[in-house]
Amino acid sequence: MTDWEPQRIAMVETQLVPRGITDERVLDAMREVPRHAFVGPGMESSAYGDHALPIGEAQTISQPFMVALMTQELALTGREKVLEIGTGSGYQTALLARLAEQVFSVERVESLGRRAQKTLEELGYTNVLIKIGDGSIGWKEFSPFDRIIVTAGSPNLPASLLDQLDDPGAMVIPVGNQGFQELKVVHRESGSDTLRNAGGCVFVPLLGKEGWDSAG
Repeated sequence: MTDWEPQRIAMVETQLVPRGITDERVLDAMREVPRHAFVGPGMESSAYGDHALPIGEAQTISQPFMVALMTQELALTGREKVLEIGTGSGYQTALLARLAEQVFSVERVESLGRRAQKTLEELGYTNVLIKIGDGSIGWKEFSPFDRIIVTAGSPNLPASLLDQLDDPGAMVIPVGNQGFQELKVVHRESGSDTLRNAGGCVFVPLLGKEGWDSAG
């Protein structure tokens, strides 16, 4: 049986720390969450590389650094209710589950959502609820959320997601065209929103009512 821990430690020390990931809670979570359990069969040996990987259905598991950066921007303390748009493989979901009190995750592709749910359950994560549906309109039933993270590129800031963000609160979302986006960080405090760019990125498109009509 492969001992994956040295690869996780190397991932953190060579890919994350040198690029400015300083949140110790995020670094510890990424040292502990078994990324190889969330990739496709036969791709485990590539799980800790410095790149995204396909997970089927034209979706990907994001590069470790991008996962860490987006998570760090949320500044989680362990008490938050988090909305994740784009469950995907469930890897980001697992990290959020370690770092927040409760995670609500929406996945458009049923096969991916069900697979992620199974993996998370097998690994013992009990503070995650997954819904199959249109993530661009959020999950109003359980709003407001302290934090929102969107793991797909959007043409704009979806109004529904902004409506479901608590005050104070923060949202991280890639915004741009379908070929390139800027990672936007929205901070809400005392009824006022501030917007900051956290760097360029490339994500699969956010499809849905308040996202893109179709990919491509």
